[in-house]
Amino acid sequence: MEFIDYYKVLGVDKSASLDDIKKAYRKLARKLHPDLNPNDKTAHLKFQQINEANEVLSDPEKRKKYDQYGKDWKQADQFEQHRQSQGRSQYGDGKEFSYGSDSDFSDFFESLFGRGQRSSQTKFRGQDYNAELKLALNDVMATKQETFTVNGKNIRITIPAGVENGQVIKLKGYGSPGVNGGPAGDLFISFSVADDPRFKRSGNDLYTNVDVELYTALLGGDITIETLTGKLKLKVNPETQNGTKIRVKGKGVPVYKKEGEVGDLYITYNIKLPTNLSEEQKRLFTELSKLN
Repeated sequence: MEFIDYYKVLGVDKSASLDDIKKAYRKLARKLHPDLNPNDKTAHLKFQQINEANEVLSDPEKRKKYDQYGKDWKQADQFEQHRQSQGRSQYGDGKEFSYGSDSDFSDFFESLFGRGQRSSQTKFRGQDYNAELKLALNDVMATKQETFTVNGKNIRITIPAGVENGQVIKLKGYGSPGVNGGPAGDLFISFSVADDPRFKRSGNDLYTNVDVELYTALLGGDITIETLTGKLKLKVNPETQNGTKIRVKGKGVPVYKKEGEVGDLYITYNIKLPTNLSEEQKRLFTELSKLN
């Protein structure tokens, strides 16, 4: 079971009061409700996580267990009963052990309940790390390498084209070192893809608006637009109407980890009317209106 930092989910400190937690939950619930985010594929998961976080942190007893045992807080009573039944005689050195809320207790519980005792050489898995990597929309158009620092250590990773906002990948063994030779934890990287002022993304498709001069719309012609991957030449048909939509196949966002598969680009034409007409231009338009 993957550890989820409930405090981070709600955006509060571990010292937050019950009132702070309730306020943070209500604010996020209004913002992330799936009904208000129909185009966000991750909205349901985010909403589920904030509800789960609120359920635990708003209950003093559950919160206390979560702070002490992390993701294994539901087994806290079972652990305490077992530890008491073992008696302090089993721990001859009299040492006390404490674990942060981010610790992974899987190996700990397995050794404790599976063998019925613990030795000083029990191997413990290191805790997981979480990191966020911010990207622009054009960064996801091609596979690229990125270097960033986690706990003072430089890590170079390959980011596949097509990653989505909120997507999480796991790098096995890049977390905290294990104890007594135990395996290292993992590194979970969350991608934050910023909105682009020119293009709206929906899945692997892109949507944009393009201005077209009136004369080009009436008579037809070629225009050149900027895309996330460079310039694109388009042919405008004669008598193109305002609001006309076209699809340019294969000019959207690459499909994640599917070589050769790319979404489409959808363009809506906005016909620009001329301004500051000269007297001659007004005369010509007047003549044209009479012919029409």
